[in-house]
Amino acid sequence: MTPEPALTYVYAVAGATPGLEELLAGLRGVAGAAVALLAPDGTAHGAPAFVVSRVRGAEWGEEALRSRFEDLSWLEGTARAHHHVIEELMGRTTVLPLRMATLYQDDQRALGALREQYDAFAEGLALLARHAEYGVKVYIRPDAGPPDPGGTPAADEDPVSPGKAYLRARKAQHRAHEDRGRQAGRAAERIADTAGRYATHVVRHPPQTGPLAGGDGGENVLNDAYLVPDGEADAFRAAVRHAADGLPGVRVELTGPWAPYSFAVPQPRHGDPS
Repeated sequence: MTPEPALTYVYAVAGATPGLEELLAGLRGVAGAAVALLAPDGTAHGAPAFVVSRVRGAEWGEEALRSRFEDLSWLEGTARAHHHVIEELMGRTTVLPLRMATLYQDDQRALGALREQYDAFAEGLALLARHAEYGVKVYIRPDAGPPDPGGTPAADEDPVSPGKAYLRARKAQHRAHEDRGRQAGRAAERIADTAGRYATHVVRHPPQTGPLAGGDGGENVLNDAYLVPDGEADAFRAAVRHAADGLPGVRVELTGPWAPYSFAVPQPRHGDPS
């Protein structure tokens, strides 16, 4: 009976370090598959290597994945397993995460890709060494509502018609939203200044909308990722937490440290032309 063909699933590029293979031997990744290190013979300490699993071709082939990517439950479980492997690697070596479902026909094809992109992978690992990713989001607070739009007319004023009261309410809401937008803009400028002092690289993601924006947490107006040296992390966090001081209509959310997913592709240094 012909054995079922297997594909090579690649989680990340990692710097080859002593003890890494022993760590991976105890891990399980996507679909409960064993995790291993894949590198050419004679790979030097710290040089790029792939972290891989072997997965069933019938379940991970192109046609199968088209339908699986529509299964939210499968997507969530696979993403968690993928991220778990990368988190475990972060405690032992520098990691350059790859996107979920990075697949090769077999180990030899994967090794060929590793050799072909060796210089870019080595550059990426050097960029990320002793750094971590932090997320900074700025929201306009939903509870910073507008003042009473219509109010009660003074004794010597004519009563306000329902139509005029409605228009006044709309104008007041618009002015309040613009005020909160200006506050959020000032907060964003402060955060950018903070990034210039403590972060080496920044990626500006589009603001999140809908369910991704965090429900009733307010309107997301800034959604940035910062690559911060480990030695600057405490100072960075402290500065960002105070970035919106004096701006009551703004909420700043700081998360991390994370695996550097936003920086898997080499980025220009902060201040360099992009």
